[in-house]
Amino acid sequence: MKQLLISALLLGAFFNPNFVSAQTDYSGREKVYRATHIKMTELKHTKLKVGFDYQKEQLNGEEWLTAAPYFYATDSLVLNAKAMLIHEVALDRNGAKQPLKYDYKNDMLKINLDKTYQKDQQYTVYIKYTARPNEVKQQGSTAISDAKGLYFINAQGKDPDKPTQIWTQGETESSSAWFPTIDKTNQKTTQEIYMTVPDKYVTLSNGYLKESKKEANGLRTDHWVMVKPHSPYLFFMGVGDYAVVRDKWRNIPVDYYVEKEYEPYAKQIFGNTPEMMEFYSKILKYDYPWNKYAQITGRDYISGAMENTTATLHMEMAQQKPGDLIDENRWESTIAHELFHHWFGDLVTAESWSNLTVNESFANYSEYLWFEHKYGKDEADYHLLTDVDRYKHTPTDFNKDLVRFDYDSREDMFDLVTYNKGGGILHMLRNYLGDEAFFAGLNHYLKTYEYKNAEAHQLRLALEEVSGRDLNWFFNQWFFNNGHPKLDIKYSYEPVKKQITVNVQQTQGSDLYFQFPLAIDIYENGKATRHEVWADAKANNSFSFNVTKQPDLVDFNANGVLLAEVNDNKTAEQFYYQALNAKSFKSRYDAVKKTAENADKDEKAVRTLIAVLKDPSFRLRIEALNALDLSKPNQLKLAGAEVERLANNDPKTLVQGAAIGALGKSNDRRYLPIYEKGLTAVSNSVKGNSLAAMAKVAPERVATAAENVDLSNASEDLMTTLLPIIVENKITKHQPAIVSIVAFYPFVAMQQPDLAKPAEEGFNWIMSTDSPEATAKLTKLLTQVKSQIGQNPQAQMMVVKMLQSGLSLKMAALKANPQNKNINSQIDMINATIEAYK
Repeated sequence: MKQLLISALLLGAFFNPNFVSAQTDYSGREKVYRATHIKMTELKHTKLKVGFDYQKEQLNGEEWLTAAPYFYATDSLVLNAKAMLIHEVALDRNGAKQPLKYDYKNDMLKINLDKTYQKDQQYTVYIKYTARPNEVKQQGSTAISDAKGLYFINAQGKDPDKPTQIWTQGETESSSAWFPTIDKTNQKTTQEIYMTVPDKYVTLSNGYLKESKKEANGLRTDHWVMVKPHSPYLFFMGVGDYAVVRDKWRNIPVDYYVEKEYEPYAKQIFGNTPEMMEFYSKILKYDYPWNKYAQITGRDYISGAMENTTATLHMEMAQQKPGDLIDENRWESTIAHELFHHWFGDLVTAESWSNLTVNESFANYSEYLWFEHKYGKDEADYHLLTDVDRYKHTPTDFNKDLVRFDYDSREDMFDLVTYNKGGGILHMLRNYLGDEAFFAGLNHYLKTYEYKNAEAHQLRLALEEVSGRDLNWFFNQWFFNNGHPKLDIKYSYEPVKKQITVNVQQTQGSDLYFQFPLAIDIYENGKATRHEVWADAKANNSFSFNVTKQPDLVDFNANGVLLAEVNDNKTAEQFYYQALNAKSFKSRYDAVKKTAENADKDEKAVRTLIAVLKDPSFRLRIEALNALDLSKPNQLKLAGAEVERLANNDPKTLVQGAAIGALGKSNDRRYLPIYEKGLTAVSNSVKGNSLAAMAKVAPERVATAAENVDLSNASEDLMTTLLPIIVENKITKHQPAIVSIVAFYPFVAMQQPDLAKPAEEGFNWIMSTDSPEATAKLTKLLTQVKSQIGQNPQAQMMVVKMLQSGLSLKMAALKANPQNKNINSQIDMINATIEAYK
């Protein structure tokens, strides 16, 4: 599962110091212990025959469920079955049905079997039922915004701009909304599904398509078979009018199901999948364990993506066009994440939600592994750095253990601790053990628990067995405890002794001291010497090193591995040196950030940023470009020529776009030809930044130029640049594109005050006009992130007030145009969203 998260621009606002005090305080509540589900019964095989009622948005199903007592004898079977109508329950003996008594209430189906069954004595129960997903009462969460299990999208075809689709979402325990099952992660079962659908649609499910048979009345039945066991939450059905683009890895089919508009670009979006399968198979020394791999997109999907075994579901944002893809495939990390789950999550599955780390932390870290393999260590380090920073900038996550048994809801486990921090922890573990032991340990873990369940302790034991090292200290500190080191670093040089001392003070609190390996690089005469040291779990650690003179630089955490907050007490000159000379990406990145703070007052800082424009990492080139302010004559004089060179010639279009954005700050018309050329580029970054720059020197041309720019999938950075221009010029075409910012305008001021006014004006513009697409997108977005905002009552109240204000504006628009039915439906959307927040 890949989460759909509030943008980085806004996330910090919800955890602003002014808001943190408003967070719900659970310190006084009664402690709970979330035990692993007790296995009285073990599922063996699940056979389903289903058809769909598009008008009622219901599923008519038959199920043959084969099971056996797990250990203790039992005369009953208890299944999860949410909001269903149960029509018939019987024991099936080779097709002969013997009716069974049952009790169905509170979404639980208790079946009285015909006798007491012993361990391993199998039986098959037949159930005829109707699934009614719209009647499900279970609520969604931060990571998964709804819990209906089965979703009909535009089922009656009323929206001409939206395809008709059906898709399912099982995690965490929502598969039981469309078939009765023991909906627990520690169950595994083989499966087969007969799906009867209109013949014009394609279907997708787990496993392979065994047979496809034409039926009467324009229907078709597809028979999908899954021969290896997996957990019920990984069951999947997808139905719709998709283009299916074929690919393969070795002899295994690899398919991409996309809306037909995106068929020409499917291999640009998903085409690295076979290479990923090869890479992960080799690095784990465990070949991809399933007989096919398909990826499908779903409209109105309630999260980011889901690793349904052999049939990954992605939200529609995965679909991109050349203008996006030439800049970067923003979905590539998610594609890697969901694929890696097919080892960590699908093959070996967390035995409880408390141990979700053995699924999600690994999938998160797989993104690093892929980027390191495909694009190099700098790009991987950048990805991990931004991930971990997101966790560190969310104060409410500091006190959460990675493995925790006292969560309020299982959905709470899908957070930045399990994902982002967990990935950073695995990076430290890999560094501590070394690559050979780390990956051999993972191989041992996978082979030991394949097609079974496991928990964090079993991961530890597998790594210990391979490496010979005791890892209790690491797991107790990072998996079964909370927080991270907060370090204050000071340096002192003794000229007589010719010795440099690094003092490391842990400031996070006396009850939470950490021990960790540490890399320190000492630079003398342009050469770095690496020192590997060990910091003990105490308040202060000091390390002294012999040198020939005062070092040019001491680079703390020189490999960038340690997950910590670091106050690095260096001089500005030392940071300048570090920005240009440090080996690790993180050290250079941190130094560029520090250098940027001095750009307004120190010419050497500007010259350092100009030098960074030649850094091999395009991410650092972008950081330096963003730090320059060419509205200042001295900076324009020093940097203008180099920035112009990048705008015209950098191999990365994202850098070209950032360079054009930097030139735009100059308000200098001599760069107008660059902007004019940029508006004809394929790259949306180049186009968008050219449009923003042109607005400053030729504002009369903006409205016309904007019509030729596609912002439907524009990045957050680009939209923050273009928001004022779109709002000021009332470019109606781009109303939907600004929603991701204006939907949160009350919070924008806390993060980017200069955007506050255009964000509010943009919201009011949407609310005061007939804007069906923008209003639908805005209300959908706010509904999807309700669980994240709902963690903060004050933020929730602000959203309600914002929506109520918007409702008044929309009502005024209706009053001015009383015959406009579009506005009526928009009012309904806003009212529904207000109710969802109350």
